[in-house]
Amino acid sequence: MGPAVVQETAAGGRTLVRMILGIDPGLANTGWALVDRHGSRLLVHDCGTFTTSPRTDHVERLKALFDSVGDVLSTGGVTHAAIESWFVHPVSKSAMAMAEARGALLVAVASHGVDVTEYPPTEIKLAVTGSGRADKAQMRTMVTRLTGSRPATDHAADAVAAAICHLHRAPLRAAIRHAQ
Repeated sequence: MGPAVVQETAAGGRTLVRMILGIDPGLANTGWALVDRHGSRLLVHDCGTFTTSPRTDHVERLKALFDSVGDVLSTGGVTHAAIESWFVHPVSKSAMAMAEARGALLVAVASHGVDVTEYPPTEIKLAVTGSGRADKAQMRTMVTRLTGSRPATDHAADAVAAAICHLHRAPLRAAIRHAQ
């Protein structure tokens, strides 16, 4: 896990802040979100969707994703990234495009020295809604309820959900690693 930021509170106390970059990968549309937790409150600092056109050269689309994530990371403060893992039939054309897009995104994150954790869609849905089979509408509703934000696209909402999943799951994962 990346370094944490210690923030002074108004009462003179100190709180640990972890800024998480959530990523919902896709070649045409990649959702992203910057989320942290203050006590029990989840805060979305920013979120959006990177879009690439199918009319653009394939390599240029991958570079655009790499550069766009790099721009977000260059603002500083991101301590960890959470990306949705994805599974489709291994020989489909969409699986190849998704794998390449995920690769560009993962390399962009790694090139900024930020650790990344991958979560399957069912684990993200379970962490946010309580059901690993939640649909897009249920996910958007819970993201809004948990954060008070209303992401403009399903992709951005899924990125917020990936960050929330990490904020919920990372402490347990760290404790298990430490105990082993």
